[in-house]
Amino acid sequence: MLYSSEWRLYVILSASPECKSDPLELASLAIGGGADIIQLRYKGKSLREAYGLAKSLRRLTREAKIPLIINDRVDLALAVEADGVHLGQDDLPYEQARRILGSGKVIGLSCHSLKQARQAETLGPDYISLGPVFPTRSKPDAKPALGLEVLTQAQRELQIPLVAIGGIALSNLSKVIEAGARRIAVISAISQAADPAAAARKLKDTLQRRL
Repeated sequence: MLYSSEWRLYVILSASPECKSDPLELASLAIGGGADIIQLRYKGKSLREAYGLAKSLRRLTREAKIPLIINDRVDLALAVEADGVHLGQDDLPYEQARRILGSGKVIGLSCHSLKQARQAETLGPDYISLGPVFPTRSKPDAKPALGLEVLTQAQRELQIPLVAIGGIALSNLSKVIEAGARRIAVISAISQAADPAAAARKLKDTLQRRL
């Protein structure tokens, strides 16, 4: 397994029908720019389509020696031999996912409040994400923005690796770092960039320079 808690830049790829960017191409560019982890999030596509894309991403990430995480679907993660899954609050419970995947796979949990983050830490996942920090349009059903104060408090209280997510871009990354974040997850900052590789590189360089 290639996962390490020292990662910094987590890039999430959307494979929804309305997404005009090619996820495989974006992944390649993001990796070239310094992405440490790639996650595949697919919505509205058939499982067969998602399987084909995930298999291609698995080959790409193996060559690049970085982890591939599958959003929501434990079965798909197993089918393509991904490094792990990322689960939301309404997905398969952590305990069941861990029982299916075993101890050698990564499991991350989404949290949308400090209370959820505290509860998630007690379960023992490999990391948790907290957000959205800022308002975001990348996810239609996104929760209200938490703001930077909640992020700061979570970083102070929790020992588990925590990733800030939601509306993070190069323009506000310094504030996120000042709030205590050591890891970020981005979607539109890469997928909507004119030059995704350059965008990833600038984000990663800023993280490395400021931490």
